[in-house]
Amino acid sequence: MKVTFSAPGKITIFGEHAVVYGRPAIVGSIDKRIYVTMERRNDNCIKILAEDLSFKGLSIKIGDRIEVEANDRILEALKYIVKAIEIASEYINEKSGMNISISSEMPVGAGLGTSAAITVATLAAYSYILGHELSLNEIAKLGHTVELTVQGIASPMDTTISTFGGLIYLMPNVGFEQLSLNNELDLILGHVKRDESTAKMVKKVREIKERNEKIIEMIMSSIGAIAEEGKWAIIKGDVEKLGLLMNINHGLLESLGVSTKLINDMVYASRNVGAIGAKLTGAGGGGCIIALCPGRKKEVSLAIKLVGGNPMDFKLSMEGLKRHNTQLL
Repeated sequence: MKVTFSAPGKITIFGEHAVVYGRPAIVGSIDKRIYVTMERRNDNCIKILAEDLSFKGLSIKIGDRIEVEANDRILEALKYIVKAIEIASEYINEKSGMNISISSEMPVGAGLGTSAAITVATLAAYSYILGHELSLNEIAKLGHTVELTVQGIASPMDTTISTFGGLIYLMPNVGFEQLSLNNELDLILGHVKRDESTAKMVKKVREIKERNEKIIEMIMSSIGAIAEEGKWAIIKGDVEKLGLLMNINHGLLESLGVSTKLINDMVYASRNVGAIGAKLTGAGGGGCIIALCPGRKKEVSLAIKLVGGNPMDFKLSMEGLKRHNTQLL
């Protein structure tokens, strides 16, 4: 049997890092996806091929331990595949060898939730091909377990949005609410090379918080309040308020030390040519920004290029996890 599942990337509109500490966040799935194709083998070997992710291939035995260099974005992503297979095998109490092919429509390790998308699609494909069609709730819960295991600390935000899709207001340990947009938002992504992984950035913020508990708690509370205000701005269609809140949120993320000069260059270049809001999206250490720029997409794209970034047009999408085909071999 051979099957393909895909899961979307995401943008975090509000709430990075604060969501790890129980504050609300607003996150949306985008029309760029990770595809995971699996073909069952007759042995217990897991063979991973991800040539378009600049990785030639990896073969392991189920249960074997693999060591991956944390500073390699591609190999970092493979940690999530291996852990997802281990956890899925335990959950369904069954295992088998697989040929796995991974492809992506977006840069890997850029803060667009690619690790969550890979995790979710891997969990779904592996369990499905072994005859277990898990519910979306099961996949989201297992996906969060995978990210917790790999990263040490993680919110359920990325795996929730990759599983369910849409635009959601998420409150950790409570649940999430799907939000509706009256009009499509004019958004542009800007991307630069990322220097640090999500796990390292989350750890960095945790260490800063441990040394400055009172101050960092105030920052986290402010980011949470921005997410709450952002929810109502979205519901009311108040684009100007949305932009202002994005700008404030970026300033708070910068105060946590997760932005970089290149990220800031893209943020301020975008605002200088007409973006009403621009901010880091994701855990930081490089990666991506989002710019809210009604009627100014071309100008903002050019501004991002001029400061050394790579602009990427995208749309918010309502689609989460998808199964594309099943072939009986």
